Order: sequence, then structure tokens, then C-alpha cells
Amino acid sequence: MASTAHQNVTRAVHRHRHLSRQGLLERAFTFAFRGLVYAQIWEDPEVDMEALAMTPDCHVVTIASGGCNVLSYLTADPAKITAVDLNTAHIALNRLKLAAARMLPDHEAFHRFFAKADCRENVAAYRAFVAPALDDATRRYWEGRDFIGRRRIGGFARGIYRHGLLGRFIGAAHLLARLHGVNPRRMLDATSREEQRAIFEAELAPVFDSAFMRWLTSQPASLFGLGIPPAQYEALAGDERMDSVLKARLEKLACDFDLKDNYFAVQAFGRGYAGGEGPLPPYLQAANHRAVVERAGRVDVRHVNFVEFLGAQEARSADRYVLLDAQDWMDDAQLNALWAQITRTAKPGARVLFRTAGVPSILPGRVDGALLARWDYRAEESLDYTARDRSAIYGGVHLYVLKEA
Repeated sequence: MASTAHQNVTRAVHRHRHLSRQGLLERAFTFAFRGLVYAQIWEDPEVDMEALAMTPDCHVVTIASGGCNVLSYLTADPAKITAVDLNTAHIALNRLKLAAARMLPDHEAFHRFFAKADCRENVAAYRAFVAPALDDATRRYWEGRDFIGRRRIGGFARGIYRHGLLGRFIGAAHLLARLHGVNPRRMLDATSREEQRAIFEAELAPVFDSAFMRWLTSQPASLFGLGIPPAQYEALAGDERMDSVLKARLEKLACDFDLKDNYFAVQAFGRGYAGGEGPLPPYLQAANHRAVVERAGRVDVRHVNFVEFLGAQEARSADRYVLLDAQDWMDDAQLNALWAQITRTAKPGARVLFRTAGVPSILPGRVDGALLARWDYRAEESLDYTARDRSAIYGGVHLYVLKEA
């Protein structure tokens, strides 16, 4: 299964000849993407749940990624969530989170495991409560060893959010900032939005003005840690220099939202959830714990391609679709295959939510016009969701709603 999933990632990313410059970059990305990429997903679940307008009869089909949003969607009380992913590590992380929700004795233990995520007690709790409830493949993954010989479950005793491709990318960004004499953690000292902007403009913004930073960010491989393949790098840059784009996105993260309410910023600047005492995603909040525990059984995690999963489903069998930024990876044939299956399986009033590295929706002119005409693009709402997405990484958050026949 892991080999098949890697082949699916390869088909999604590889567009150029093996020995061309772009081809080598694409193959380097797929190699990096084989392990854990996101210990925390970087799409705002509160924006998602508002846009998706879930009802108690909804079947949600979503890309799993790090699992935070899958579990957070349970607070909206949908009937069923199918979470699919091609990444073996993400499948294992989703299944671990669901088993932990069901099996750990209380919110304190669940909070310690995933909000603090750096306590030896977590490994003991895994062995006593969680491991017996895992399927064999998931248990083998977490009890297996990483590339330096440590058991993967030990990441929850060492700070799991420092691990994975994104965790190491953030660590490298902190190191780079320190080489420029700046400590990104200073952002967390701010007590108001005004102080946030003052610290950003005085300390972080100037880092992007260096010749080295301009050169570094001009290399597509420099953003592999964000899970951005070469094709998405081009979409993210658009007609601007990449250092300018990244500076603007970081400014939004640092300045546009109160840090007391933005766990994405706390992760970026503090490399964790502030000891578990800072802002948290919905699934980790104490007020939502009972709902997550009671509804965890509604989630079905599948190690499969999104289109292949939909192709095996009956017509009009799903209500909500969450594509994250996966379409940025796709060529026109893949986009049309995806939207053909979404349209076939969508119930009346179905909603599709996705993000793009660039600002505009990528569908017009690429997806068959007759197919796309069946969907209503909510342009004004999409602009509002984009502005309010606290992760600040993406250029666009886009909502499409199936028109009445």
C-alpha cells in the first residue's frame, strides 16, 4: 500500500523529464514527502466549518493531512467524515489521534498528548491505552524507528511539532532568523496588535531584505518544508519575487490577528502550543472534548487517492468536500477527473472548499466549462474566508456550491 501511495504522489507531482532541472526538483520533493510532513495541518478549521455549513446528515470527504481539522470538524456534528491521504505517516497520525480520543482516560491526558506533546508520560499513555486499540499497520508505524533509529512514538515526548518536514522547516527558519540577529519568539511577547506590528516591522521584516534571503527563497527546494512542490512554487510566486510574497504572508500571520487567538502564529513563532496553555485548535479545547470522543467513530480514514475513493462511491453520496491545496499539484486531466467525480457523487447543495497558493481560483479555463457551470463560485464569501484564514499561508480560500438542477 505504501508503494502504491508513493506512486500516486509521483503521478501528481512529476511533470517533467527525469534529468531536467524541474524533473530533478519534482523527484526531490516526492522523496521528501514520503515521511511525516504536517504534525499540524495549516488550514483554519473555523473558517472551514463556517464555509462548509455542515448539518447533522452531512457526509464530509476531506484530505486527512495532519488530522487536526478532521477531528475539529467533529465539533460541527456531521454524520460521517471520510479522510483520505496518500501519505503513510499522515494516515498513521490520523488513526493515532482518533484512537487517543477514544481510549485516553480524560481531557487532561488527551491535552498532554497533543497540546503539550513533549512529555514522557505520553509514551507510557500510548502503551497503556492507545496501542491496544490501533490496527497493526498504524502500530508498526509508531513503534518503528525514524531515520536516526528512534522510535517514532517518542516524538510525543520530544515535541512532535518540531518533527516532520514542516517542523524542521520552521526550525530552519528560526535558525536563519537568529543568524540575522533576530529571535522569532519575540513575537509572542507582544500584548496587543500594535505591539505585534511594531515587532514585525522592526525585527522580522528586515530579514527579507538581505541578498541571501532573496537568493534562498528564489530556490524552489527552499519551500519543500512547507509541502510546496515545484508547480505550486510557481503559482505562489506569480509575477512577484518569492521573498516579497513570503514577507507579505508572514506579515498577515504576525499582524492581522491577535496572537492570543491564533494558534498558527504561536506554532510558527514558538514551535509548539505554548506549553499547551496558548490558543488551540477546536479538537483540543476542553469544551469540545466530549463531542470529539463521542463522535470519533464517525471518521473513516482511508489510504487512497481522492479521485479513486470517489470513483468507488455511489452517485449523490457526499455533501461536503475539502481539497486543501491539492489541486495546485494537478494537471488539467487530473483536475477534470476530480471534478467529474465530485459532481457525480455530490448531493444537491453540496459544497467544495479548497485553497490555492496564488490568489485566484485555478478552475476557470482548466476544468471543462459544462462541468464547472453546474457549480456556483461564491466569490465574495471566498474573499472574506481568505482574509479570515489565520494560517495566512494561502493566497486564496475558495468555496463552490452545487447549483440546483
